[in-house]
Amino acid sequence: MNNVKKNFSIRDLENLSGIKAHTIRIWEKRYNLLSPERTSTNIRTYSISSLQKLLNITLLYNNNYKISKIAKIPEVDIPLLVKEIVSKNSTKHQAINALKLAMINFDQSLFNNTYTNITAETSFREVFKDIFIPFLNELGFLWQTDSISPAHEHFITGLIKQKIIVNTELLQHQQAVKNDKIFVPFLPENEIHEIGLLYLNYEIVLRGYKSIYLGQTIPIDTLEDVMKYFDNICFVSYFTVAPSKEKIEKFMADFNSLAKIHTNIELWVLGRQTKHLETSILPNFVRTFTSIDQVVQEL
Repeated sequence: MNNVKKNFSIRDLENLSGIKAHTIRIWEKRYNLLSPERTSTNIRTYSISSLQKLLNITLLYNNNYKISKIAKIPEVDIPLLVKEIVSKNSTKHQAINALKLAMINFDQSLFNNTYTNITAETSFREVFKDIFIPFLNELGFLWQTDSISPAHEHFITGLIKQKIIVNTELLQHQQAVKNDKIFVPFLPENEIHEIGLLYLNYEIVLRGYKSIYLGQTIPIDTLEDVMKYFDNICFVSYFTVAPSKEKIEKFMADFNSLAKIHTNIELWVLGRQTKHLETSILPNFVRTFTSIDQVVQEL
C-alpha cells in the first residue's frame, strides 16, 4: 500500500507553511501562484507540487521578497533561488523550512546540504537543541493534523537519527574516562520513538561515560543480563507511548523486583507517559525528568 500523501487541504498547507489559509487564497486569486483542484463539493485540494511550491514561496517571502516580486519569477527558477538562500543563510527559521522542503520532496541532498551549512557555524548540540527539537515538535503537530504521511515522517526522522549516530560514533573512538557509573539507555517493549534516547546517548558519551545502548522495545527481564555483568548501572529510558497508563505501574514493579537482587542500580525516566507515575511512592533509585535538558544537567 502506498502511504505517501499526495493531496492536501488548504489547512494542510497552512499547517506546513505557516501562511494563513486566507492569505493563501488571496495569493491564488491575485497572483495566480497556486492552482488547486476542486472536489465535487467545491473544496480546494492541492497536489504535492503545489505544496512544494508554496513552501518555496514561503521561504522567499520570509526573506523579504515581496509576493508581487515572487509572482514574476519564472516557476523553474524559484527552487534555484531557494537553494541559493539556504546555502547563504543558515538561521533557525530558514533551516527548519529547508527541512520541511527536504521532507516533502524526499530530498536527502537538501537535508544534508542544510545540515552541513548549519554545522559549519554551530555545534551539533546546538543544532539538535535549536533546530532539530523545534522541527520535531512541528512534525508532531503535522502528524496529529494528518498534514504529512507516515512515509514523510519515517524519511526525515531516519535522517536525523543518522546524524545523531554519526556524531556519537565519532566520540566513541575515544576511551571512556569516567567509571563511577555505567549508563544503559533502552526503550521499553512497544516503544519505538528513539530520537530522544539516541540524543541522550550522545550526551552520555560526550561526557566520557561508558554507555551500553540497547535501543528499542527491550523486554524488561533482559535488563538483568546487563545487571549481572556490571555494577553502578544507571538505566535511562524514554516513555513516549509505552508503557501505557494501564501498564506503567507493573513495569515499575517488575523493574523494582530486578533491582532488589542487584546493588547500585538507578533508573532515570522521562517522556510524556511518566505523568501517570505516582512519584511520591517510587523507589529511591528511580528518578523522573521533564526534559532532555534536565537529564543533561545531571550528567
